[in-house]
Amino acid sequence: MSKSSASAASAIEPTALRRARKYELIYILRPNVDTEGAEKVAERIREVVERLEGKLTKVDNWGKRRLAYPIRKFTRGIFVYVEVAGYGDLVAELDRNLGLLESVIRHQTVLTDPSVDIESIVVDPDEVTFLPVEQGEEEPDEDRAVRLGLVDARPERSRADGGDDDGGDDDDDVGDDEDDDDGDDRGRSRRPGRSREEEE
Repeated sequence: MSKSSASAASAIEPTALRRARKYELIYILRPNVDTEGAEKVAERIREVVERLEGKLTKVDNWGKRRLAYPIRKFTRGIFVYVEVAGYGDLVAELDRNLGLLESVIRHQTVLTDPSVDIESIVVDPDEVTFLPVEQGEEEPDEDRAVRLGLVDARPERSRADGGDDDGGDDDDDVGDDEDDDDGDDRGRSRRPGRSREEEE
């Protein structure tokens, strides 16, 4: 084989050996992001996927949700779910680009199918449309004392409603074995493997 045909064959082989994979990507936008900022993120994702020969297969805007813990001092975020098929370099490039955008406060990509035929994937144009971000009314955040558990957030119920005034400590002594000295240890816990005599 001549030198030029060997280099041409090696240029063809890597594309033949590349396996496409299917991924799920979820990214969280700042809750106060404007439509322009959200569109900038969507356009960047589209551009990276097209440049690296991938395919967007599904986009779903989950809307504004409460975060499990604060991220960059935000307690809420706008969640966007994206399914994409592409090669291994696609994930690294998406991670790099999303990390550079200020509007994105967190993102994660998960492999869902290790081997797909990217040419056989049929994309519905309605499924891959990035919807504009809705600026709904802002729900008030909980008071700091409520978040820390210092104050009970549940509404209080009166005895007339069937609730207790004293937080559940009934004075009827039914089922209360805490202060009984009658020798009955049914309600008390004992260390495993020890009898009542060994504990006293």
